[in-house]
This record gives sequence, C-alpha cells and structure tokens, in this order.
Amino acid sequence: MSLLEVMGLTVAAGGRRLVDDVSFDVSAGERVGVIGESGSGKSVTSLAVTGLLSPSLSASGSVLLGGREVVGAADRALRPLRGPVAALLFQEPLTALDPLMRVGRQIAEPMRRHLGLRGEALQDAVRTALADVSLPDERIARAFPHELSGGQRQRVATAIALAARPQLLIADEPTTALDVTVQDEILTLLDRLVAERDMALLFISHDLAVVARMTDRVIVMRSGRAVEQGTVAQVIGAPQHPYTADLVASARALDSAIDAPAGEAP
Repeated sequence: MSLLEVMGLTVAAGGRRLVDDVSFDVSAGERVGVIGESGSGKSVTSLAVTGLLSPSLSASGSVLLGGREVVGAADRALRPLRGPVAALLFQEPLTALDPLMRVGRQIAEPMRRHLGLRGEALQDAVRTALADVSLPDERIARAFPHELSGGQRQRVATAIALAARPQLLIADEPTTALDVTVQDEILTLLDRLVAERDMALLFISHDLAVVARMTDRVIVMRSGRAVEQGTVAQVIGAPQHPYTADLVASARALDSAIDAPAGEAP
C-alpha cells in the first residue's frame, strides 16, 4: 500500500474546479515533485491531502493517507495523522509560525502531543531538533520568529515539521521567499534530512530545476489537472504534453542565459 494514494481528487470553490480529477501516489521513502505555474492547483492539492482545506472549498474523490481516508473525515480523526504520518512545510515561515510564541515552544508542542515527551527529555529533543537543522545556538529556542532571519525561520519551520518524525514531508515551495544563497542551503538541508530519516517527500514548486534536484518522479499540473507524470529523466528528456515541453524549454533557455558570457545573447 502506498503511503499516500490520491484517486480522482477534485476540489471546487462554488462552481469552479481548482483541482480536477487528480490521481497519484507516493510510496514510503519515495521523492515525488509537483510542478506547475501559480494557480495550477499545487498548493490546494497539498492542503487537500492533509485535510486542511478552507471550509469554503469542497473535496471529492479519495485520499488515503497512511491507509486512512481523508476526504470527508472529521478534523479530529485526522489530527493523529498530521505530524507522525504527514507534515507540511510552507513557503512563508513568518506567517506559518506563531508570532507570539518562542520558537522552542513551537518545536516542543508536536513532540509533546505526538511523542509524549515531557520535562528534560522534551528540552533535549528540542535542542537536538534545532541542531539537526543547523541551529545549535540555544538562544534560537528563546527567540520569537520576528527576531530571526528568513533562513533561520525556515529552518525552524523545518524542525517543527519534522518534530513528530513524519513518514511523509510535504514541502510546499519552501524556498520561494528566500534569496538564492539561502535557498540552496535550505534545499541541501532538506535533501540531507529526508535521506537520513528515510522519509517520503512530496515537493511542490514552480521551478523545474529545483524539482529535478529534489525528486525522482514528477507530476506536472496545469489549470487544476495533472497533465503529465513520469520520472524526472522522462519528463525532462521527452516531455509528452505541450505545457511540459514549454516548461522544459523555458528552463533550458534560462540556463543558457545564465551560462552565456556577459554582453552576449544566449
């Protein structure tokens, strides 16, 4: 059984379909990318598979997460899945983190709830979690989110997402709000942690190069539909859908422009 199995997922707002009959699966330890332009339904899909859709949105089809049905399930039935089975890492940590709570407490909360840690064992686990994301300075745990840099906040958000030792990490454009240098550091960090913990990864991005770096298999979305799926090599080497071909061509043109000598056209 797949860790995540999505079958005919449709998400609608009123009469408009934001996600339209999407199907895919993620096995334990597998790395799958979801790529598409803004408004293609990528982020809505990530919220739907964890049962975090806004009440204004309706979902149909089936989503099995850890063998349990998500679509139509009560929120209280899904809470035990969020953390130990799947965890979400969002693109903007400043809004994802609680601005009124010190980051150490935010990391500690899922450990207390899902792992049952208390006292000194909990404090040790928080220190270890911060060290795992390359934030060994104990002053970080006492800081509020606004006192940290963008890269530090995303590392803290990563520590929170991993606190309950999830089997699946869903990373929704986790580097979009960061500059290029910090982006590379965060991607390297995620790559290492996913490998060390043998987690499955569902990585969502609009950047084909980043998806190719982080995943082995790709789902291409456009206007709410999955228009193409395949391994990274298949999708980049022999795209079957015109939209995918445009994505690949654009990525190659950007690479050529970057590599071209100053003052020369690619």
